[in-house]
Amino acid sequence: MAVTPAERQVTAPASGIQTSASSPQQSFSPQAQAPLSRRRTVLNWLAVAAGVYFLITAVGVIGSGFSLATGDQAEALFGFAANPMIGLMIGIAATALTQSSSTTTSVTVGLVAGGLPLSIAIPIMLGANIGTTMTNTLVSLAMIRDKEQFRRGFSAATVHDFFNLLAVAIFLPLEMAFGLLERAATSVAGMIDGSEAADTGLFETLLGGVGAMIKGATAPTGELIGAAFSPLPDVWAGIAMIAFATAMILVVINMISRKLKAVLVGRAERILHASVGRNPIVAIGSGVVVTVMVQSSSTTTALMVPLAGSGKLSLRQIYPFTLGANIGTTITALIAAMAFDGHLGTIALTAALVHLFFNIFATALIFGVPGLREVPLIGARWLSELAVRRAPAAFAWVCAVFIALPLGLIFLL
Repeated sequence: MAVTPAERQVTAPASGIQTSASSPQQSFSPQAQAPLSRRRTVLNWLAVAAGVYFLITAVGVIGSGFSLATGDQAEALFGFAANPMIGLMIGIAATALTQSSSTTTSVTVGLVAGGLPLSIAIPIMLGANIGTTMTNTLVSLAMIRDKEQFRRGFSAATVHDFFNLLAVAIFLPLEMAFGLLERAATSVAGMIDGSEAADTGLFETLLGGVGAMIKGATAPTGELIGAAFSPLPDVWAGIAMIAFATAMILVVINMISRKLKAVLVGRAERILHASVGRNPIVAIGSGVVVTVMVQSSSTTTALMVPLAGSGKLSLRQIYPFTLGANIGTTITALIAAMAFDGHLGTIALTAALVHLFFNIFATALIFGVPGLREVPLIGARWLSELAVRRAPAAFAWVCAVFIALPLGLIFLL
């Protein structure tokens, strides 16, 4: 005999509250979901911590692999990249292909620790700054059917392109002539590790202890990876270690970015909406914070493109935020430098600081000088107007700046 829904209900004698024999709503109540949400958050943070561990390990493996593959001949083997333009093009192409400046700079830090001359590494890092702007430019192409929306979105994306192109045009010649970035980074790295101090203070002692602890924690995993390739001849073992660790870095950085977005993207968006448009300095600072939070300048700047396309934010409001994103993305290279301690740690830190100082100096100079500040805005507006009139120009810009020109110059120079 069938039981009606009414007969399933049981009256509690003490309270008179009716309860159902089956109440699926209970399993989806906020009280039931809260522990699940907290558990997921904890798991995401543990995944981020594991990702940082494997990032540092992979950078260490790259340093060991490069040293093994090149012996003491790194400078001679990379003589083809002694031309700064080739190094610059390598940085652009590598970042455009991987869609991650963090991967390019992390790998470069490992290569420097393994023997790559800093003079060759610096143009590669500068090129990574240009290559990373490809993502938000591609995002803007999705708006191409709506001319007004595309004009706003494409200009918001390409202002990042023009700023980084201008920054490289100014600072690469300065670096070639005076070694500006290398000198500044070497000086600060020396002060941090205590090598330029008369006596090592508490800060340097603590920092050295942290470096040794990180090195000790990551070394066993790095040695295990190296042992897996040890049956190969030294050169091939080194190349295999570099290839494996580079792929590992790319996967880990993407994973870290996804997990951080899962736990922080709401906060990041609140910071973004609360600060962008209020004050240029605040906008730069929020760009730094949001990018550090999501570990991806491409993600940060790509978030701005739809807001610009919809007209919620103007090009001038978005402009300083993208400069902060440039600075924020340098945190990954600084983390990567933790893979090494001692003398190698100082060398790796110097390479990471080059990337940081380039973005800080470029922001201070270009955004601080009124005439220079307008150049990226003028370039972005001009290119967006051209792209609206002739849509193929937008695709030609992407292909030429990020793919054809870098690869062509690498083979021709």
